[in-house]
Amino acid sequence: MAYNIVQKIFNAHLVYGVVSRNNNIALRIDEVYTQDATGTMAWLQFEAMGVDRVKVPVAVSYVDHNMIQSNYMNADDHVFLQTVAARYGAWFSRPGNGICHQVNLEHFAIPGKIVLGTDSHTPTNGGAGMIAIGVGGLDAATVMAGAPYELVMPAVMLVRLSGKLQRPWVTAMDVILEILRRLSVKGGVGRILEYGGEGVSDLSVMERATVTNMGAELGATTSVFPSDDMTLQFLKTQGRAHDWSALTADPDAVYDEVLEINLSEIDPLAAQPHSPDNVVSVRQLDGMKVNQVCIGSCTNSSYQALATVAELLRGRVVANNVNLLVNPGSKRVYEMLARDGSLAAMIAAGARILESSCGPCIGMGGAPGSGHVSVRSFNRNFEGRSGTKDAKVYLTSVVTCAVSALTGQFKDPRDAGLAIRGIIEPADIAAGESVNSMLVPPLDINEMAKVVVEKGPNIKEVPVKPPIGDVINAEVLIKLGSNVTTDDIMPAGAKVLPFRSNIPAISDFVFSNVDDTFAKRAAEVRPKGGGIVVGAENYGQGSSREHAAIAPMYLGIQAVIVVSFARIHRSNLINFGILPLVFKNPADIGLINQGDRLEIKGIKDSLVGDQTFKVSEVSGRYAFTCASNLNEREAKIILHGGLLPYTRSLTE
Repeated sequence: MAYNIVQKIFNAHLVYGVVSRNNNIALRIDEVYTQDATGTMAWLQFEAMGVDRVKVPVAVSYVDHNMIQSNYMNADDHVFLQTVAARYGAWFSRPGNGICHQVNLEHFAIPGKIVLGTDSHTPTNGGAGMIAIGVGGLDAATVMAGAPYELVMPAVMLVRLSGKLQRPWVTAMDVILEILRRLSVKGGVGRILEYGGEGVSDLSVMERATVTNMGAELGATTSVFPSDDMTLQFLKTQGRAHDWSALTADPDAVYDEVLEINLSEIDPLAAQPHSPDNVVSVRQLDGMKVNQVCIGSCTNSSYQALATVAELLRGRVVANNVNLLVNPGSKRVYEMLARDGSLAAMIAAGARILESSCGPCIGMGGAPGSGHVSVRSFNRNFEGRSGTKDAKVYLTSVVTCAVSALTGQFKDPRDAGLAIRGIIEPADIAAGESVNSMLVPPLDINEMAKVVVEKGPNIKEVPVKPPIGDVINAEVLIKLGSNVTTDDIMPAGAKVLPFRSNIPAISDFVFSNVDDTFAKRAAEVRPKGGGIVVGAENYGQGSSREHAAIAPMYLGIQAVIVVSFARIHRSNLINFGILPLVFKNPADIGLINQGDRLEIKGIKDSLVGDQTFKVSEVSGRYAFTCASNLNEREAKIILHGGLLPYTRSLTE
C-alpha cells in the first residue's frame, strides 16, 4: 500500500486507532517543548500530576517570550522554569539562547519524529521533515507524564510546488502569503498540509520552516516537508548529520486534497491589517509611508534571512522616517551574523538590534507609534497585538521589509533599483563557532531528586473546575463575530504576560481589548450560574495560549457557543471543563443578544448520548439546538470538570 509522509510518521507512532480521516487516533510522542509564556502553567500542571520525571524521550523548557525584566515576575518565572526542568529531567534553554522554534530546529528537530509544543508555531519544525503540533499546556503536561497524544485524524492536503522563486526578491514568506490568500485563515482547519513536487528542492530547510511556521495562520493542524538532501545539508550545518534519514511520500500516495502552487508565478506580497490572509501584492501598496520595520521573529530569523537583510543595508542608511528593529532567531544566528560582519552592517545602517527573543511579535517591546504603519516579517498582525491598538501592521518578507526601511515607503523590491547578491545557508559548521549553546542538559536521575523547585510570590496554584452539573443557567456575557483570536480573549504584551502563572490576576484582562467591563461583569454573575460566550466562525484562532481558556473558566464561563472553533482553542476549552458547543443552524446566532439568559438541561445524558443540546432563552422567547461533537474521552473530560481532574481520576 502507498503512503504519504503524514501516514508514514503516524503509523510509525500509532498507539491505537486507524490512520484514516476523522478516526480517533493516539500517537507516541518523541519530544515535548514549552516556552515561558505557556510553559509556567504547563509545568505547574505537570507537577500537580505527581509524576516523578518526564516520560518522553526529550523535553525542553525554553525562555523566549517574557524577556523584559521590569520587575521580579519574569525573572522569578525563569528561575522556576530552570529548576523545574532540572527536577523533572528536561533540557533548559537559557534566556538569550533564542526563540524556541528556531533553537529547536537547530538542536532537536529530527525527520520522522513527532514533537508537541506549547506554542501554535511549533509546526516550524515541519521544515525538517517532522510532525510538529502546537498544543495547550495541559495536553503537553499529560504527554510528558506518559500519556499518548490523542487527536482526530485530519485530512491531508498535498501542496504541490513547481517552478522556482524569483530570487532574491521573492522569498518563502511570499509563498505562504500566497497560500493564505488562496485558502484564508480558516482554510487549514481540520487539515495537515504536506508539501511535495519538484519545487520543494528550491527551498532550504529554513525557507521551508518559514512556510510551515505560518501554516498555523491557516488553522492547520501542522505542515510538513519531505526529508531530502536539503534536510541532510541543514543537519550537517548543525553538526547533526547522524539524525538524518530520507523521508518522502510514495509515488502513488493518495491525498484528500491537492493545491497547486507555481513558485515562478509568485510576486512579493503583503498581508494588510488586521489578518494574515488579507493579502495583496506589494505593488498595490507602492508609495505608502512606513513608520516602523521589524525583522525577525520565529518566522524569518534564520542566518540566510538576516544576512540577506544585511546585504541590502550594507553601505546604506535607514530612511529618516523609519524605526528599524531586528531580532535574530537564536544565539547561534546572532553569533554567525557578528562573525561575518553582517551585524556591523545592520548597526551601521541604523538598525536597532534586539536580543534573540520573540520581542515585538507578541507586543513585548517595539510597539509602533499611534496610527503608525509597521511593516513586519512576522506571522500575525491581529489588531492590538503589536501593543498599539490603532497601529496598521503589515506582514511581508524580510526583503520587502529591508527595502521599506531604506526607502521609507512600500516598494516592490524588484522596482527599488537595489543590487543584492543571493545569500545561502552555510555549507557546514562555521569555523571557530562557539559550542556553548546555552542549553542546560537534564540531570542524572539521582541528582534530579535533590533539586528544589523555586517559586516566586507571583506563582499560584492551578485552579481546577468542579465536575459539570446537569443544568447550565447562565448569562450571555459577550456576543462576538468571526475570527475572534486568542489575543482578543487574552491579550499578550508586557503588561499582561507577567501574570501568566497567576490566574486570578491575569483573569482581570479577559476580553479587555474588546470589552474592558467583561471581567467585572463575569465576577458579578459567577455566583449566579456564571456566563456564556457566543461567537461566529473560527472562534479562538491564533496562539495556543491556554490562558484564553483557563482565565474564562476561573471567571465562571460555563459554555462557549459558536459556529465553529479553531482547533487548539477548542481543545483548551475542553481541557478546562468549558462546554464547547456549535450551532446546528448557524443562522440561530442571530436570535441571541448580549445579556440574554440561556438554559441548557440534561447535560450529562447528552454528553454520553447523542451530544445534542437544546438551548432555551429562560423567558421562552426562543430556543435552538447545538452539538458538542466530542469524542468519548473528551466527553469524560468535560464530565470531570477538565483534563487535570480526569487524569487524577485514572490513578485513584
